[in-house]
Amino acid sequence: MTSIAVIGAGITGVTTAYKLNALGYDVTVFDRQGHAGMETSFANGGQLSASNAEVWNHPSTFLKGLKWMLKKDAPLLVHPAPSWHKMSWMAEFVAAARNYHDNTVKTVRMAVAARAHLIKMADDEGIDFDLEKRGILHVYETPAEFEHGLSVNKMLAEGGVDRRAVTPEEIEALEPAIKGKFHGGFFTESDFTGDIHKYTQGLAAACLRKGVKFRYHAEVSKLRHTGDGVDIVLGQGPATETVHADAIVVCAGTQSRRFAAMLGDRVNIYPVKGYSVTVNLNDAASQDAAPWVSILDDKAKLVTSRFGANRLRVAGTAEFTGENRDIRMARIDPMTAWVRKRFPGVSTASVVPWAGLRPMMPDMLPRVGAGSKPGVFYNTGHGHLGWTLCAITAETVSATLDTAMRQPSQAASKPAAVARELAHSA
Repeated sequence: MTSIAVIGAGITGVTTAYKLNALGYDVTVFDRQGHAGMETSFANGGQLSASNAEVWNHPSTFLKGLKWMLKKDAPLLVHPAPSWHKMSWMAEFVAAARNYHDNTVKTVRMAVAARAHLIKMADDEGIDFDLEKRGILHVYETPAEFEHGLSVNKMLAEGGVDRRAVTPEEIEALEPAIKGKFHGGFFTESDFTGDIHKYTQGLAAACLRKGVKFRYHAEVSKLRHTGDGVDIVLGQGPATETVHADAIVVCAGTQSRRFAAMLGDRVNIYPVKGYSVTVNLNDAASQDAAPWVSILDDKAKLVTSRFGANRLRVAGTAEFTGENRDIRMARIDPMTAWVRKRFPGVSTASVVPWAGLRPMMPDMLPRVGAGSKPGVFYNTGHGHLGWTLCAITAETVSATLDTAMRQPSQAASKPAAVARELAHSA
């Protein structure tokens, strides 16, 4: 049986392993942590949001980044300390603005395609991940913000998403818990929310039942292409172990850039730090005052997701500071203050802060598909939309690998052909 190594046990790695297993491959997943979903897939915002698939390569983002550079609590914070990687990434990020429209539409289409795959895997495997199908509500305080949202709606519609405008009165009717004066908003009924960590661990358990092997506490120090596959070197110094695989899929988040370089490829991922707080709703008053409909507050750049009766997740912000996972209270305090402002009946006496590194490509599109050498594939670089896109990118890369590993005379299946078309479009 053909052996496949998947590097990374986050949401993209686990979904990729699941899809490859379904195609009949012998799959082993390697991760440096002790369990699945312990890094960027641990405590994100929870939104599965085609309605938030607008790429960031817009002139307004560049201006905000400059304006907020020295403001410690800014939603977008670019630390002024230079590095070659940061500067080169930023240059490519700015250059990608010319494809802002097309890349947004491509991302929306992937997000729409991912929905059915993700729900089907959960249904097939009986995964409880605090799914809430109540839609996502975007709220705007000013006419200018709302007008930009109207322009985004055209791209969303082109990609297959119906996001309808709502009045302040309709905002109150959709989610009575939220407080504030809003100019207007948008509501996307087809979007939903769920706990990424519970989903990742549930799907990893399903993979184990189906025969996928997991190597945890496995520090991958080197990858070597051998001509007939890839050697994975684990550990450092004399206590190393080498495992051979016929093919490899790199799903290693922010570490994917380093691994790609070992395999002769350039995958220009930059780690963009995001924060979240999980508010424990420990009393009846807080539970009643917390929202059930998922919120995206455009001005604060914060999102909410309700995980059952007892938890409210609030997440957002983007910080360009390299491989830094420190949790800074200057970023956390504004989030808890926002909770008290928007949902004054919610107690923030019990709050769990978290920070994770989003693996972001300059054009905001994930790297999905084959590398430059036979048997090398990538499913990485999803940025802030890993939870939203993972199910379709796993399908895409698995179908691409399957086609490449078979004899040329064997025709690809229709699903594989569709997946390759999605990969090409992205």
